[in-house]
Amino acid sequence: MENSYISRTSGIKGKDKLGYAMGDFGSCLLFGLVQSILQKYYTDVLQLSIVSIMTMMVIARVWDAINDPIWGSIIDRAPLHPDGRYRHWIKVFAVPVAISAVLMFVKIPGLSQNGYLIYAYASYILFGMLYTCINIPYGSLAQVITSDDRERASLSVFRSVGSTFGAMPAMVLISFCYVTVGGERHMSGEKTLVGSVIIAVFAIIAFYLTYRFTKERVETKPSPKSRSEKAISVVFKLFKSRPYVAVCVASMLFLAAQMFAQAYNSYLFDYYFEAPGLTMLPTVCQYLPVAVIMLFAGRISNKLGRREVCSYGMLFAGACYLLLYVLGVKSVWAFLAVCLASGIGTAFMFLLLWSLATDAIDYNEVRLGIHDEATSYACYTFMRKLGQTVEAVLVNASLIRIGYTDNVLNTANINAATLKRMYSDSVLIPAILFLTAFVFLKFVNPLGKKEIEQLRLDKEEMYRSRAAAE
Repeated sequence: MENSYISRTSGIKGKDKLGYAMGDFGSCLLFGLVQSILQKYYTDVLQLSIVSIMTMMVIARVWDAINDPIWGSIIDRAPLHPDGRYRHWIKVFAVPVAISAVLMFVKIPGLSQNGYLIYAYASYILFGMLYTCINIPYGSLAQVITSDDRERASLSVFRSVGSTFGAMPAMVLISFCYVTVGGERHMSGEKTLVGSVIIAVFAIIAFYLTYRFTKERVETKPSPKSRSEKAISVVFKLFKSRPYVAVCVASMLFLAAQMFAQAYNSYLFDYYFEAPGLTMLPTVCQYLPVAVIMLFAGRISNKLGRREVCSYGMLFAGACYLLLYVLGVKSVWAFLAVCLASGIGTAFMFLLLWSLATDAIDYNEVRLGIHDEATSYACYTFMRKLGQTVEAVLVNASLIRIGYTDNVLNTANINAATLKRMYSDSVLIPAILFLTAFVFLKFVNPLGKKEIEQLRLDKEEMYRSRAAAE
């Protein structure tokens, strides 16, 4: 197959891998602010009610349901730019998305409660739209850097490595954005803003490195203009694809579980463990295994199959959280030890998630004739954003259930039963989400190791036939 299409559109270099990793490094620098800090910032600095926050996030996701596929369709049908189909957009939106991330943490003096709520709506939705503008072309970039599925799996690993390091600054920031007033610790809006500006600058640099270091090898053409009015039909067709739906739902559940644990732990460590200074450690425990497993994740997945290692990883992570629920641990260190063990299971999903997505997109192209890569990726990212909505609803519903009002856990309500409910929610909800993701990956997604190998052969044949026809 020396002269095959795949061999001619592959051969990625270390520069490509580094550049692609920097893209998710930059994205997660910004997304980490939302994932780790924004919920606490809204309740403790802007003094927004939990119900208002939950409503805002649901409305933002409804808008994403409209915005994401539209933007994906625009990219699919746009004329090819000299910089490439996708790299061009990364360069264009690098600065705007970074600025929008900082704006979420600007507290304008003197606004009323409704004024702060309106500002939160505007800045949060603006960030979501601009994040879509850069994240969809970035995610679609893997499809044109190489046509080889194993090289795409390698890109997925490097993307996840970039994501791991990108998430760390926000985790560190949450430990340093507090001030002590009258013997009590409070989140400082000023410190959070300064930290967000520093993070935004590094994100811009990372995006430009992605633009400079990556190369689009796979030739793409804009989707026919005559099909622009049928973009919505492409979306409906995508969600009739069993592998695509399975991967989208599993990704949504995985992200919801991760974000729930990270957001809720800040409250759990404040009240249940009474160790607010250790808030970042559960997330660190989740990411530490990634640093080891990333060294051989590609080889393991090539031997056993991506679906196989990811699904059983979800099963193991869910079992770890169920163990925490059954044990009802009081020791913060025992809690962290089991979190570290669960991180072994989530590491495979974290590292290989994006290659699962490209497998499903390849399936749609070869089996269903869907060539709209950006639209496919846009719908996938929408499902991940739906995971953020699920997380926001679950976090805020749990806080309401335990009596978290007026931005503090009412001291009159703090008793053994309240703390037990807080602890139970903190571990049982991620357990259910991880185990449900396992079901979708293992029993709904049909693309196991053998099916992927056959898909690769069929894809080569499709490209060969297409080249002959042209």
